Amino acid sequence: MSVVQLADGDLHYQLEGPAGAPVLVLSNSLGTDLHMWDAQMTAFTRDFQVLRYDTRGHGQSLVTDGPYSIEQNGRDVLALLDHLDIAQAHFCGLSMGGLIGQWLAINAPERIVRLVLCNTAAKIGTPEVWNPRIDGVLAGGAQAMRDLRDASISRWFTADFAEANPGQVEHIVGMLAQTSPEGYAANCAAVRDADYREQLGAIRAPTLIVCGSGDPVTTPEHGRFMQARIAGAELVEFHAAHLSNVQAGDAFSQRVVEFLRA
Repeated sequence: MSVVQLADGDLHYQLEGPAGAPVLVLSNSLGTDLHMWDAQMTAFTRDFQVLRYDTRGHGQSLVTDGPYSIEQNGRDVLALLDHLDIAQAHFCGLSMGGLIGQWLAINAPERIVRLVLCNTAAKIGTPEVWNPRIDGVLAGGAQAMRDLRDASISRWFTADFAEANPGQVEHIVGMLAQTSPEGYAANCAAVRDADYREQLGAIRAPTLIVCGSGDPVTTPEHGRFMQARIAGAELVEFHAAHLSNVQAGDAFSQRVVEFLRA
């Protein structure tokens, strides 16, 4: 297992693809791990060295006391890049990963070549949404995570996709059921507190915004809000719910590769 030793624990990562190729960092959504990108790996590793990692509180990475912040998660990415001696990279993040991408592009612009923001927003949800979820997960522990697993299917996938692809759905939602309740709750707080609506104009990296037409969490309207404020940003919309990389599959991968190679 490959890890970078942070001050408070180990951050798990995988680096795959041709040595010397441009680096593409992939950042997972809340409640998943680096394997949420499995469907993209064949396409992405043709042209890029792909650096996947488990965000703090997820997968095989460290779980520390919360609450976390998106800045903290962003600094974990910078520590990972420094550890691997990567001066610059493309960055693709989905949902919470997209918030991390926004923080990096605003606060460490010299490290980001091109930016892909998937199924995300400059501000996701409200305290009225997040606080009961945090309290419920901390009180209910592993059982609460299993309950979230079932509730998340309708947010993450459209009904027709979930019915037709039970294996793919189970692969993804199984990650949520295995996520640390403490790590999940700490990252819920990070998402709750992040708000980049007034800072989007500072992003100068070429940016692609990916939306899902059936996404009930971060809607195409959220995507258009970001596009209007990030100079030159492109936007693509797929028939998908919140996890467009899984549901749109090859079409998602092709569009991202086209953008990164432009």
